[in-house]
Amino acid sequence: MNKGRMILKWVVFGALLIALIGWVTMMLWNWLVPVLFNGPQINFAQTLGLLLLTKILFSSMGGKHHCSQCNRPDGEWKHKLYNRFSSMTPEERELLKNKMKEKWCRYDSNTPDQKSGTSND
Repeated sequence: MNKGRMILKWVVFGALLIALIGWVTMMLWNWLVPVLFNGPQINFAQTLGLLLLTKILFSSMGGKHHCSQCNRPDGEWKHKLYNRFSSMTPEERELLKNKMKEKWCRYDSNTPDQKSGTSND
């Protein structure tokens, strides 16, 4: 098979895939949004625009982060952290856990449920 036909097949496949995703999104929007939020119904062109907008706004979230300054393979920090923790003594680990709890798990220890020793189950 020549290269031109293969490219044409992929272009047609991509267009059909975009059309299918757009159609499914439009159907879901028009089924849910007007009923749940009193929002407008949208047409196919607006659906494709909405999909493009979400791609632009949220493309940096998730996936791999490309850092031009760091040439480390993904997950290297996990190995470094594991090696650091595995070399700690149990006392050092407990001290680190307590520091992290103090920093990130702040809560009022004198809540009414804890004072009386009862719960509201």
